[in-house]
Amino acid sequence: MNLRIESGQGLSEAGATDRLDRQERIGEMDRAIVSPGGADKAAQFGSELGKAIGEIDKLQNVADTQADAVARGAGNLHEMALSLEKADVAMRLAMRVRNKLVDTYNEIMRMGI
Repeated sequence: MNLRIESGQGLSEAGATDRLDRQERIGEMDRAIVSPGGADKAAQFGSELGKAIGEIDKLQNVADTQADAVARGAGNLHEMALSLEKADVAMRLAMRVRNKLVDTYNEIMRMGI
């Protein structure tokens, strides 16, 4: 591959390859979105995300119920601690997934076309 270097501009073979790779990946994403299966995948992702959020909500509700029972003197302290920890771990995982999705979105928005 022959590359010409203009004054003030440096273009390496590796840089050109990276740009081509990026353009190919963008093309693949476009094809995935435009293809008939792309809409199904997006709907499936949304459905799975909704289910996961529902499960986190259930864990939070169970933990709240356990904490209320212990506060009234009717619950088991050990079960309440486990429920609270499960809810905490699930929420921390959800926040990590959310942060990763936001970072990915921001990276895609910064891409040059």
